[in-house]
Amino acid sequence: MANDTPIYKKSEAGYRDKALKMYPWVCGRCAREFTYSVLRELTVHHVDHDHDNNPEDGSNWELLCLYCHDHEHQKYGEFVQYGTMAEKEVKVATHNPFADLKNLMKD
Repeated sequence: MANDTPIYKKSEAGYRDKALKMYPWVCGRCAREFTYSVLRELTVHHVDHDHDNNPEDGSNWELLCLYCHDHEHQKYGEFVQYGTMAEKEVKVATHNPFADLKNLMKD
């Protein structure tokens, strides 16, 4: 019987196994620690977002929990869509709607 495992799954299993042996089982963002029983919730994130870039030294990988991994990809999607990941500068409000409240209450 032929092996029906997609080629990307084999590649993913290879670098995942290497990353899990190379790095402590801790999320690189929120610092959540993982045990073997919940290790499936710890993902390998490609720093440059190129899943084919898998250097043997692991320099393009970081371990992230599912939530932080989703957040990283959301930020990258916003960068692609809007051109920046930086938060927009919000100017301080200068209008005070209650400035004349005391005089208005007298009437």
